Amino acid sequence: MLDSTCIQFHEFGDPQKVLQVIRKRIEPPASGELLVQMLHRPINPSDLLPIRGAYAHRIPLPSIPGYEGVGVVVEVGSSVSTQWIGRRVLPLRGEGTWQELVKTSAELAVPVPDFLEDYIAAQLYINPLTAWILSTEVLALQPDNVLLVNAGGSAIGRIFAQLARILGFKLVALTRNDRYTEELLQLGATHVINTAEMPVHSIVMDMTHGKGAKAAIDSIGGQEGSDLASMVQPGGSVVTIGLLSGQPVNWAEVTRNTGVHVKLFHLRHWNEQASVQKWQDTFQVLMELVREQRLAFRTPAAYFDLDQVCEAVQVAESSGRNIGKVFLSR
Repeated sequence: MLDSTCIQFHEFGDPQKVLQVIRKRIEPPASGELLVQMLHRPINPSDLLPIRGAYAHRIPLPSIPGYEGVGVVVEVGSSVSTQWIGRRVLPLRGEGTWQELVKTSAELAVPVPDFLEDYIAAQLYINPLTAWILSTEVLALQPDNVLLVNAGGSAIGRIFAQLARILGFKLVALTRNDRYTEELLQLGATHVINTAEMPVHSIVMDMTHGKGAKAAIDSIGGQEGSDLASMVQPGGSVVTIGLLSGQPVNWAEVTRNTGVHVKLFHLRHWNEQASVQKWQDTFQVLMELVREQRLAFRTPAAYFDLDQVCEAVQVAESSGRNIGKVFLSR
């Protein structure tokens, strides 16, 4: 039996106040499982929301946070080939990744090819998989369809810009300043609109000949979320994937007023209905796009050890930083 450093919270609240560094005993992997020594884990907003209690109804306490990351297989359970040992994998959909050792299902572990750098592999799940599924399955965007995305300068906003070039749809990225404009245009956005200075509604209507966009992705909620719906054509779709403002939207009222269809997307729901083959194949598509240099990620802004988690969270949440992800490493 091994000891492992892990990050844990026993109550919901401010991550810097409730996160604790502890040691715990690790049972050997069971049949069909892998034991993975973690290398790197990005800190995402989706990692911090559960800590604050956003999903308190389904998060048991105490809990270990972390949805993604990359590591190396160090031990396998019975019925699992020893050829896994020493291979890099993404140990997803099981235990929280903010710990030294993570157990995961061998059939769901995603093998990482040699050409993929650790920092890319570690952040290939939450944002890229979500953006790909929304673009190709949920919205089934066709060439020349117009997609609106708020929080355009976010990590997932940058992914949508690149998918626009890959898939051929037109992306209109909404931002709150001009900091990301040039980068987003270079990545593949058709238009970048600074909502603090430009008449968003009239610009969108002009470029769509008065029809409105085919669809929109809302990561913010509040007034910005409802404003987004007013620029989507009747019968079009708004998909809500986040609540960065902390302010919910009365989507039923928005639907009545605009005639748009509103969908709430949770990656875990897609995970539950996707076959193992579909799960693995989707990652292979994303990895191939990286290999072809059609999908790129910012290099990490900073690396912190697990026991520096509070400092790492503070840096990750710093506002106004045009930087890559903050990573928790060994």
